[in-house]
Amino acid sequence: MDSHVSPVPLEKAYRLINHGPTVLVSARHAGMDNVMAAAWACGLDFDPPKLTVILDKVTTTRELIEQSGRFAIQVPTVAQMQLTYTVGNLERAKAPDKLQRAGVQWFDIDGHDLPFVADCSAWLACRLLPEPHHQETYDLFVGEVVGAWADTRAFANGHWNYENAAPEWRSLHYIAGGQFYAIGESLRADPVE
Repeated sequence: MDSHVSPVPLEKAYRLINHGPTVLVSARHAGMDNVMAAAWACGLDFDPPKLTVILDKVTTTRELIEQSGRFAIQVPTVAQMQLTYTVGNLERAKAPDKLQRAGVQWFDIDGHDLPFVADCSAWLACRLLPEPHHQETYDLFVGEVVGAWADTRAFANGHWNYENAAPEWRSLHYIAGGQFYAIGESLRADPVE
């Protein structure tokens, strides 16, 4: 694991996705690893920390999650825009070389049997909380966050530090048709008394 990757306390894990980034969802089962992009992911609860993500029925990643009961959520960076777009638009069943074409590189984190995408700015290991009705009807998956990490060049002391990080570390926000936005400038409201 990279020396810049640091654990994030679970009570602060929601901060890794509460700004609405496009995420990478990865899973492993029976010797197969896969990753896809998802634009609809958000925090759900604090204690224990939970999140939701929409996963289409046709995806290989969804199948791996349903079989293994585990998945990882990653926050890709501006530097990973093409990787994110490629894994979000190629289906593994139709493009078996999807991961190679996208340039996906994996790494492991001790204690978690999951494939983690290298060079992201944050990672969340999740245990699937099965909700068959929501999964089948809405493609909505709920995960309990069981581990969280961030790259200290972008996230430290419980906060994103995009204003001090190099521009390539900003998170991606997908619109449509290959268009992304990077997170913008930091604005701070006055304290409320």
